[in-house]
Amino acid sequence: MQFDIQNTESSALYKLLTGTVIPRPIAWVATIDENGIDNLAPFSFFNVVSEDPPHIMFSTVRTGNKNKDTLNNILANQQFVVNLVTEDVVEQMNTTSQSVAADVNEFELANVTPIESVYIKPKRVKESLVHFECEMVHHYFIEKHQNGGACIIIGKIITMHIDDSILMENHKINVEKYKPVARLAGSNYSKLGEIFSIKR
Repeated sequence: MQFDIQNTESSALYKLLTGTVIPRPIAWVATIDENGIDNLAPFSFFNVVSEDPPHIMFSTVRTGNKNKDTLNNILANQQFVVNLVTEDVVEQMNTTSQSVAADVNEFELANVTPIESVYIKPKRVKESLVHFECEMVHHYFIEKHQNGGACIIIGKIITMHIDDSILMENHKINVEKYKPVARLAGSNYSKLGEIFSIKR
């Protein structure tokens, strides 16, 4: 079946995209507002875009033409932490996906522990095994949208924090101990399944 974009409702496009582009890693993004209130929210439109130098990207939707708190905070101070999501924290991550007032601290809401970053103001999630301290280098608002569009954030990784428990020799990651969680469609998530190798 063919779906022409201009003739397909945005809700259908969302289901088709999130149901086919899977699995997606989850960026659990921590920011801080101008009043010092911590914010924490998950985003699954997320990935690495460069390793020389290291950059990541994520995008945040603008339902009803309104920015999420995460976007407002990053635009105000250009700083954020990407915490990566594992099986041990997936329930807490899900708690922070709800829409709450800007003055609500999602670290407290999800009962996770904020710890200081080294180079930037936003906190890190102690329970997460991987943190990327980032500075925004670029943002782009998607144009010609139906319901508010989205904003793409590109961040330069200033420093990485990777828990010793998942590190192996030669900087490889032990995925069996890491246990990352990925986003699927609707309310569905996935764990790592069967892993196979193909030589280049």
